[in-house]
Amino acid sequence: MRRSLLIAPVAALALGLTACGSSDDSAATDTTTTSPMTSETTTSQSPMPEEKDIVDTAVAAGSFKTLATALTEAGLVDTLKGDGPFTVFAPTDEAFDKLPDGTLDSLLASPEDKLKPILTYHVVEGKVLAKDVATMDGEKVKTVNGAELTIEVGGDEVMLVDATGAKAKVTQPDVMASNGVIHVIDTVLMPTK
Repeated sequence: MRRSLLIAPVAALALGLTACGSSDDSAATDTTTTSPMTSETTTSQSPMPEEKDIVDTAVAAGSFKTLATALTEAGLVDTLKGDGPFTVFAPTDEAFDKLPDGTLDSLLASPEDKLKPILTYHVVEGKVLAKDVATMDGEKVKTVNGAELTIEVGGDEVMLVDATGAKAKVTQPDVMASNGVIHVIDTVLMPTK
């Protein structure tokens, strides 16, 4: 019940942001590239200053409703709207759906003790782009949580290995925001066993 009550304001915010967004992209040039983080070909705009911060970019995408709710509950929205730069490994709604039954409700019921450490485990200080991650096979990166993630690179695929040994695949790299970058992942990372 609590989760559904929080999703409505986030969805309304997303609609408002979409309606208010600028449609003048004349200064940007579209390019089609194959990312080193996935084997998928994507169309992206050339590097231009982004208007939306990480939170607004995620909300506008529409596939991060659970993440937006979790960030609100954990009190991290203002932080991720800050100057940054931040690199966020953002689990989709489907990634949260893969958690065992009752896990998300338990995390939302304890935002400071349980939820916040997990969410900050998905954030790295600085702006780390796909081209940088592609050269980091086997390296560990320190998260804002203080714990580390291990990067595995195999061909065009990038995986993040958490403290439990679980792996999250980067499904869409380099979603640019005004204060950093989002890499979309398919699994929620856990900082402890």
